[in-house]
Amino acid sequence: MNMTAIKEERNIANALISGLANTPDTPTREQVEEKAKQIAAIFGYTGDLRNIVTEAMESVVTRMGAGISLVDVNANHDDQWVHKREDIDWVYTRSYEEFLRNEGWPPQMVQSLSDVTTRILGHLQDPLSEGTSWNRRGLVIGHVQSGKTANYTGLITRAADAGYKFIIVIAGIHNNLRKQTQQRIDEAFIGRSSDPEDRRNIGVGLAPGYPHPATLTNINEDFNKNTAAKSGWKINDFSKPIILIIKKNVSTLTALHKWLKVMNAEGGDRISDVPMLLIDDEADNASINTNKEELDPTRTNAMIRRILGLFAKSCYVGYTATPFANIFINPDVYCDDVQEELFPRDFIYCLDAPTTYFGAEKVFLNEKTSESIVRAIDDCEDFIPYSHKRDDPVYELPPSLYRALDQFIVARAIRNLRGQAGKHCSMMVNVSRFVPVQKAVRDFLSLREKKIREAVLANYAMPEEVSSRNTYMQGLKQAFDAEHADAGFTWAEVKSALISVFKNLHLYVINSKSDEALDYTRYEKEGIGLTAVAVGGLSLSRGLTIEGLTVSYMYRNTKMYDTLMQMGRWFGYRLGFEDLCRVHLSHDSINWYSHIAEASEELVQQVKRMRRDRLSPSEFGFYVRSHPDRLLITAANKMRSGQKETVEQSFSGRLRESYIVSTARDVNAKNFALIADHWRNGFGGRPEESTRKGIIFRDVPVTVIDDFLTRFECHPSFTEQKSDVLSYLERIAMKRPLADVLLISPSDGPGGENSFTLKNQIRVVGKDQPSGTSWRLNKDRVASRGDEKLGLSDAQHHEAMALAHGQDGSGAISDTHYRMVRNKPLLMIHSLEPKSEAVTGPIAAFGISFPYGDYLTTINVVVNKVWLQQMVGYADDPAEEEDQHE
Repeated sequence: MNMTAIKEERNIANALISGLANTPDTPTREQVEEKAKQIAAIFGYTGDLRNIVTEAMESVVTRMGAGISLVDVNANHDDQWVHKREDIDWVYTRSYEEFLRNEGWPPQMVQSLSDVTTRILGHLQDPLSEGTSWNRRGLVIGHVQSGKTANYTGLITRAADAGYKFIIVIAGIHNNLRKQTQQRIDEAFIGRSSDPEDRRNIGVGLAPGYPHPATLTNINEDFNKNTAAKSGWKINDFSKPIILIIKKNVSTLTALHKWLKVMNAEGGDRISDVPMLLIDDEADNASINTNKEELDPTRTNAMIRRILGLFAKSCYVGYTATPFANIFINPDVYCDDVQEELFPRDFIYCLDAPTTYFGAEKVFLNEKTSESIVRAIDDCEDFIPYSHKRDDPVYELPPSLYRALDQFIVARAIRNLRGQAGKHCSMMVNVSRFVPVQKAVRDFLSLREKKIREAVLANYAMPEEVSSRNTYMQGLKQAFDAEHADAGFTWAEVKSALISVFKNLHLYVINSKSDEALDYTRYEKEGIGLTAVAVGGLSLSRGLTIEGLTVSYMYRNTKMYDTLMQMGRWFGYRLGFEDLCRVHLSHDSINWYSHIAEASEELVQQVKRMRRDRLSPSEFGFYVRSHPDRLLITAANKMRSGQKETVEQSFSGRLRESYIVSTARDVNAKNFALIADHWRNGFGGRPEESTRKGIIFRDVPVTVIDDFLTRFECHPSFTEQKSDVLSYLERIAMKRPLADVLLISPSDGPGGENSFTLKNQIRVVGKDQPSGTSWRLNKDRVASRGDEKLGLSDAQHHEAMALAHGQDGSGAISDTHYRMVRNKPLLMIHSLEPKSEAVTGPIAAFGISFPYGDYLTTINVVVNKVWLQQMVGYADDPAEEEDQHE
């Protein structure tokens, strides 16, 4: 497809999307196809309409909520100043929104973005406000790969229109991410390519008379005084805004600080009358678990604060998808001359993900979709173990990785059959942080790809009885049968389309040392859809957008929150191929991603609850610092020796379950006798009521639950966690003396003793389980999603739905919403039947969910390195990261 055809397709898609934007009812695919044909006839377009129709259908159902903000309720700030300023000409904003529409954004998404960025701007200071000095600090929490860059670019355009003159974007720690961000902002705001070899107008700058902002960085060079001098701009030449896109790196930040100081030598200590905005993308990064000088969190953080301190009028806005960012964890001043901390004391804004976002909920939490997307890797340890060294030889790749490559090739063939040959399609392989190992993996994959290519060339047009004799064709057929038999095409159709896959298929090694650029833009200019297999480590893990990511294969042992979430490059938008996406992970990673996704969801709900209770960011900061998972982020740094540490923890709004259970028969016999005893006595004499999936005892005194849990015997490795749950229950007992008890799935047997027997729930037993007499449950979950809905009244259920859907009707309902409306502790009791000969059931387990609203109630927990090891295993050793070596 050439560029003219792509342009024609884009124009028709835009016309169709605009035409459908105001339809009161969601049109059927047939109606959209009919309208597409009419528009194509007007344009004289005779090409394939399938992609256009798919994109238009998606645009009709795509919605994005307004998000929610938490502000300092006592601050003297008018967040309506934006609407009161009638002098603002939104020239940059209008250009950016037009640019997004031309890029194919649905009109309602552009409108949502406009509304959200206006609200965020309202939380900043009016740049024309009275007063000689002010500063504001805020944080925006988004989702991995969900359009945070689009959001902060929109904020930049609005801030520039309102009068912010000096704008800095700190774009992660890697060169390729900084370059990618520079390219995006060149198109969406600067309007001119910053490539010194190619200074032409692009993106928004193609409109006549566009007032180009200045930039002191370009796609090849980060900030230094030479690029600043070459640009020819002076800091006081403020007829137009100046923007810099820089790495989060001590030497870059130091160079910028020095340059600003020298430029302002005549102006005293601080730069006055220059309102500045600093956007800190990936605000949590270069902050945790690193001992590299250039990325030292203390020094990068201090330099950011020094730069802010040079300006009399400044705003700092951090953007993150990992809500346990260091700005919550350590709000203390590091040294005397670096001004105030970066803690978001003025506002925290949670962005809603669009309804068509392919995120953690779909991949890990929704049991049905998760089953079709996630594949467990259980053969990698014998080939490239978790704990390998940089010089360890790689003799062969695990069969599961070759199967993933087969899946990718079949998925690409299906995408081509769907008319998506002009779209990018990628596979990501992340199994090592070491460059030599990455290269070895690429070489093996390259050899395999060559053999598959030769097999396809020889067999794609052959009858099945001939082609099925070839080993590589058998692998592709098996991938089709196992994964994509219901994707709408027969094997015969897919087989004949396989030849098209190899036309633009390339393998890359992507790391901080490689000179191979994963440059989708170059192929776009030629109208080609690139088929890319990207092998890499840390550079793949953070921020880098991998276009059309269809198959991911990751086997890494880090359990650090921020690193793991950022490794989730598979989140994003998968228009027209979501059903083909596959994510290959170890059992450990699947468990941890599920846990993190759950915790992130709960944190956003906490913001919503605190907003209702009119609490401020400082209280939210306290809650995050006392969140149980905060330890998993910070502890690896602190606990290099064996010392103990006492931390405060809050379980407000959280579910704690006995996900490590004992397989010992005598222990389970005692626990089931305990359950029957309490059941027989009505948990303190309460009446028994039926629910859809078991029975409930309402308003049970917390003292009865305390007694039950005290006597419930846990595996020794879970005893301390049970003790923490009991302590917290006691701490909130004065405020919440009553709780509900759910017995999940009791049997329907006859009366007598059997009537106090629970019906078993089947649970899968993972590889390497059980360990001795302990069984760690899959995804660290005991209850099924939705169990907390049991026993709620119709009115409570409707209230939970209203909370989930918000003002705009988007948002999926989850247990966190049921927890909010129940508003008291809930004890859930289970009988588990292991689906494995390795474990004999039944096994007794429990979970207790705590209501929201007790975020300032905490318990003291003593932890040490042994505890940390049990929880998170060994973290990657940062001294050995890829950046350290050639």
